[in-house]
Amino acid sequence: MKVDGQEMSTTNSRNIIIYSEREDNNHIEGVVIVMTPTAKKSLIEWEPINERLITARFNGRYAKTSIIVCYAPTNDAEEEQKDTFYQQLQKAIDKIPTHDVLLIIGDLNAKVGSLNEGREKTMGKHGCGTINDNGERLVDICEMNNCVIGCTIFTHKEIHKKTWTSPNCRDSNQIDHIIINGKWRHSLENVVVRRGADVGNDHHLL
Repeated sequence: MKVDGQEMSTTNSRNIIIYSEREDNNHIEGVVIVMTPTAKKSLIEWEPINERLITARFNGRYAKTSIIVCYAPTNDAEEEQKDTFYQQLQKAIDKIPTHDVLLIIGDLNAKVGSLNEGREKTMGKHGCGTINDNGERLVDICEMNNCVIGCTIFTHKEIHKKTWTSPNCRDSNQIDHIIINGKWRHSLENVVVRRGADVGNDHHLL
């Protein structure tokens, strides 16, 4: 159903889904936030920006929490498409109240690697592989907004850091991320891949 022009639905288990997608994309692109009924009571507002970005804001005990869920273009996408995505992401970040806990989560299609020299405030040394163009873009926007890439600051085995496995099972990468604003960095206790969940996807739960 639509609430004030925004998309919302309820699952058989009574969880609530808010989502954003193009009407003609046949579910090829889209972003969602799934909430329990209890979490729904804390929902203040949400905005489906486009098929790649959705934001939501929740009441919390100590501070309000703003979430931006992302589905970034792949590293091989056209430069213009990637530029547009990061411009839209920055606009979404700019709207977040300064005192909120900010979480940027989702499939960023970005490898940030493990080399953090000069970027210690933004990332740790526990990323995977070598940074790519999308990774450079992600690190840059995190630096600009004093955000920390959570996947790189906790020590885990590689199998618990890589979030995507190719259909041929030969390649795997760390391309999904949980990012938090630096002010609330110490509220992030862990980021780890949960490989046991059967989600019918080539991505693992993070």
